[in-house]
Amino acid sequence: MQQLSGQDASFVYLETPHTPMHIGSVGIYDPATAPGGFVRFKDILDFIGSRLGGARSFRQRLVRLPFDLDHPYWIEDPEFDLEYHVRHIALPKPGDWRQLCIQVARLHARPLDLTKPLWEFTIVEGLDNIEGLPPGCFALVAKVHHAAIDGMSGVEMSAAIHDLTPDKPDRIAADGWTPDDAPGVSDMLIKGYFNTLRKPLQLVGTMARGLPGLARLGHSVSKGDVSIQNQRMAPRTRLNGKVGPHRVFDAVPMPLGDIRAIKDSVPGATVNDVILAIVGGGLRHYLAATGERPADSLTAMAPISVRAEGEKAALGNLVSAMVVSLGTHIADPVERLRHVHADALNSKAMSNAVGARALTDYSQLMPAGLSGLAARLYTRLGAANAHAPVFNTVVTNVPGSRVPLFFAGAQMVGMYGLGPIFDSMGLINTIYSYVDTIAISFTADRNMVPDPAVYADGLRRAYAELKAAAIPAPAKPKGVKQHA
Repeated sequence: MQQLSGQDASFVYLETPHTPMHIGSVGIYDPATAPGGFVRFKDILDFIGSRLGGARSFRQRLVRLPFDLDHPYWIEDPEFDLEYHVRHIALPKPGDWRQLCIQVARLHARPLDLTKPLWEFTIVEGLDNIEGLPPGCFALVAKVHHAAIDGMSGVEMSAAIHDLTPDKPDRIAADGWTPDDAPGVSDMLIKGYFNTLRKPLQLVGTMARGLPGLARLGHSVSKGDVSIQNQRMAPRTRLNGKVGPHRVFDAVPMPLGDIRAIKDSVPGATVNDVILAIVGGGLRHYLAATGERPADSLTAMAPISVRAEGEKAALGNLVSAMVVSLGTHIADPVERLRHVHADALNSKAMSNAVGARALTDYSQLMPAGLSGLAARLYTRLGAANAHAPVFNTVVTNVPGSRVPLFFAGAQMVGMYGLGPIFDSMGLINTIYSYVDTIAISFTADRNMVPDPAVYADGLRRAYAELKAAAIPAPAKPKGVKQHA
């Protein structure tokens, strides 16, 4: 058995029927590359069954202590059933993009069963009328609980079911998997008791590691390397209230080459800075249309992976975070990018000064029973809505493959991400890059964003404005006459 960290367990404690804590993805595949030009659902079941040894999350489930007196444990599920986790549906005619987005949102809104391995795959057929895609494509809508994976460990799970060629090589050897016997209540309580006895020693170690970071932060502030002048709570918007049970989803793909060219227009800027500036522009347009844009800039929380090279396959979450201004108060798109870049640099400096893994370490300090109770009270009493939001939205960036991938012989032609939302944070933007495309996907509460196509149009507009301002138009050849 492997125990969840405090950070992983928090996603279990924070879950409510209205705020499921899973992340997800939508992969779209063209079966023309598969043998015979089609893929049967039985073929997909057999294929996934042959790849279960590629990621530990597939066959592990949670075991929780009574009253959450200690953090849960992972065990190898003795009742694992592949056909429970892989489902099969089809879109009605005509099978267009809007129908797919609605179906994805409905699937994502439904919580996972916490008594089973924390993932579901739904194959969606009937994608016959989506611009840019050949008829006959299908989608794989994936849901995996955030307690099991973060964005980077999710990449490892995805790698288990994708190949670099369509011929489906048998590249994952038999792993000799054996199920565990479910532990008894008394055994779990004894484990919890001894873990509680070790907490004071963990506290000493964590504080010893954390104090130098706080000292470095103070030194950096005194030298002027880090500024705390602009660190304040975010303005409240329609995105920052109580979350309901329904979701919306949409995605806006963009050429990765354009994003890199925009990045080069501002010295030192990164691809992530450009995406943050586009999200800022999209929110500026969306909120201005209804007269709801606040005078102060909206902010975004951006997760930062702190995985070492040897932790790529580790279960759970190894992340820190930074909060960045989105520049929604700035009309000029290039000035907005400069603003985002400068604020991101400052936030990164603060995170580095404290120590990137501080968030993970500090999550271990609170006793499990107390942290579970605090999380449940915080969510069920709506405490998040009683104070100004810490940030307005989340922007998380997951790098994808630079080469084409294949699933059961079918070539991936698009990939989009989904994430969890919760009270006071009803919009998450998930960034996923694949080959030469980068896409901004978003998941939102349906009452907060009842018109997802309008926000999607705002993102397209923000991208077009930034591209036009940042990338010089090609020079016209000399001697060519212009016609009236």
